[in-house]
Amino acid sequence: MNHFPLFADLKGRIAVVVGAGLVAERKIALLRAAGARVIVSARAAHPQVLARAQAGGIELRLGEFDPALLDEAWLVVAATNDRAQNQRVADAAEARRLFCNVVDDPDLSSVQVPAIVDRSPITLAISSGGAAPVIARRLRERIESLVDPALGDLAALARRKRSRIRQARPQLRPRRDFYDWLLDGPVLDALRRNRADEAETLLDQALTIATPPPAGKVLLVGAGPGDPGLLTLRGLRALNEADVILVDRLVSPAVLSLARRDAQVIDVGKARGGPHESTQARIHALMVSYARQGCCVVRLKGGDPMVFGRGGEELQHLKRHGIAYEVVPGITAALACGAYAGIPLTHRDHAQSLTLATAHCRTGAAKPPDLASGDGRTRVYYMGVERLPALGARLLAEGHAADLPCALVENGSRPGQRTLHATLGSVVEAARRHAIQSPALVIVGEVAALGMDLAWFGETLRPASSDTLRRLAVA
Repeated sequence: MNHFPLFADLKGRIAVVVGAGLVAERKIALLRAAGARVIVSARAAHPQVLARAQAGGIELRLGEFDPALLDEAWLVVAATNDRAQNQRVADAAEARRLFCNVVDDPDLSSVQVPAIVDRSPITLAISSGGAAPVIARRLRERIESLVDPALGDLAALARRKRSRIRQARPQLRPRRDFYDWLLDGPVLDALRRNRADEAETLLDQALTIATPPPAGKVLLVGAGPGDPGLLTLRGLRALNEADVILVDRLVSPAVLSLARRDAQVIDVGKARGGPHESTQARIHALMVSYARQGCCVVRLKGGDPMVFGRGGEELQHLKRHGIAYEVVPGITAALACGAYAGIPLTHRDHAQSLTLATAHCRTGAAKPPDLASGDGRTRVYYMGVERLPALGARLLAEGHAADLPCALVENGSRPGQRTLHATLGSVVEAARRHAIQSPALVIVGEVAALGMDLAWFGETLRPASSDTLRRLAVA
């Protein structure tokens, strides 16, 4: 270990920063956040540093650096672009046995400033000892995605209740178990939902009983369209909290690979043409059963669980059975497929409104929902490929033009994405010719044609007819 990790309490103590540019300003901000009294020495100051000094946040001394300025300091930062000046600062600090950080110069530094993940009062620091700061920064980014923002609030609550916890759990092992319960149970859930009073009440109640009961819950998580990079940070944390994962057919293996390795994964996908209602009843039963065993159950759905994902039905079932739940939104297929195909779903010149619809209703009838016709609207149909002939015939019967642009986005955001461009009159035959299969999204409207110019991902299948191509290009 080349450096000894250390967290310094600088509250009310003097830290001297030599230099007043933008780099120095970043160090000043960190020191002020830690409660230090900051004195800045510089020949000239950046406007942001001047503004901070004028607001009374720091003490600014313009002119040449005076080593005597370090006599009362606890920490020194040299942040000038003059290495000889930085060397003088480092020498003056060394003579006074003061730790000194020279920005981007590990050879002159006696202390390094790490990359920081701040969940105050929880602080995580990552350092490469100055050898590879970019690697430390990248590691910080990864850790940021895994550390729950509510952990800071939980730590603050635990600090306030520390004496009560020690009194109620005087033995070390029961006390450790209680802290594990805090991390895994309803207190943290309440803090995530911004319900601090409820969290404190739950903690106080748990201290009055010998052992907190198992805190089962269900997290309804949107996995997005398939690209694991589109999974939300909260969704990633949920996958790493899960004891049991109930996974849909449309969730990509790449997303599922991010889950906790020892989680029990149960495939509850609905097969095409299968008994959907009985499968949904099984999902309801599994959620309730595992939650009542004290498990953290992640119900993992493709796209967003509340957009044609039966999320509402599942929440109603959990509510009826008294199961705690949380919803983690995902990027729904319409947004992802449009973006990855280069199709803006709204556009000031072409589309001022957007309708999301499903080609499947509860009874499985082929008839799509009634939609008001008219220009300036984009229509996006989920699960529309299998019902495409009926859907196209219905829109034509409503009076939409046969040359209205359409796009089918197959496997949106995934490695096998294909985008087929056609018109309302030709889309059924084009989809048959190119063997477009589910999962695929149907986009109908003038904006669909823009994808031929703006596409950036996957394969783009263009219309065979030059007349059609010109029509779409004009759109």
